[in-house]
Amino acid sequence: MAHPSQLGFQDAASPVMEELLHFHDHTLMIVFLISTLVLYIIVAMVSTKLTNKYVLDSQEIEIVWTVLPAVILILIALPSLRILYLMDEINDPHLTIKAMGHQWYWSYEYTDYEDLGFDSYMIPTQDLSPGQFRLLETDHRMVVPMESPIRVLVSAEDVLHSWAVPALGIKMDAVPGRLNQTAFITSRPGVYYGQCSEICGRNHSFMPIVVEAVPLEHFENWSSLMLEES
Repeated sequence: MAHPSQLGFQDAASPVMEELLHFHDHTLMIVFLISTLVLYIIVAMVSTKLTNKYVLDSQEIEIVWTVLPAVILILIALPSLRILYLMDEINDPHLTIKAMGHQWYWSYEYTDYEDLGFDSYMIPTQDLSPGQFRLLETDHRMVVPMESPIRVLVSAEDVLHSWAVPALGIKMDAVPGRLNQTAFITSRPGVYYGQCSEICGRNHSFMPIVVEAVPLEHFENWSSLMLEES
């Protein structure tokens, strides 16, 4: 969950998000080093009256400032490609959930069960209980077992939506007529919040996503209760 005046990312709740945070720190350090070097060169050029004639026309310097950026780009591209392939990999999911975007709410269908599905609406401000978050709480949470690979099939019924949960490192577009898929593993129990990250209409910021990760036995009890109610 994000905090007021927070400048960084949310705490990682999945292995993919941990990799994304490490890649962010790696890239940001390279940016800092480049910025420091460029600032030093600018200050040195402005503050000195001396001119080195060997610097004005030097084949060696031209080789360095051509090869060095290429090496830096490779150091950024290789871990980036690795994470992209990790995010695209879906191996033997234990549970498949279909998330369908509507104007303006989400509906979830647990396809491994015969009749387990529900709509998830934002709780109006006047109906919130103490401790609940405004514009983020829903009447039905998407409950998943922790430490289990979960596959999410994402689509939309009317316009473009986007199913995004920052703490899990997930952002998948929901396109009408197209079925996209993504996967995640929650590292620990907890409640993770997200929102539709596509400008899908005037109420697009009022269709939140709440993922609750619980131990497997709690998930089995919850699914049994939901099946009995339906």
